[in-house]
Amino acid sequence: MDEALEVVDLLADSGFESVIVWLFRLIGLLAIVAGLGLWLLTDVTMLLWGGLVVVGLFLLVVPGLLLMAVELLG
Repeated sequence: MDEALEVVDLLADSGFESVIVWLFRLIGLLAIVAGLGLWLLTDVTMLLWGGLVVVGLFLLVVPGLLLMAVELLG
């Protein structure tokens, strides 16, 4: 876990944190759209499209919060 926090701290110090956060947000948004598309257009189980939506929401919220926490604590 310490190694992951060191990588996040390195990203925060390098100045690329906003680019990385927006990249994760874009991937999260694409996952949400894909999950909603699977739900509306196909007949697959709820586990697949629900999982995509949850992962997408996770990717939208967590990277920004993690970098903010590292900047406050570090």
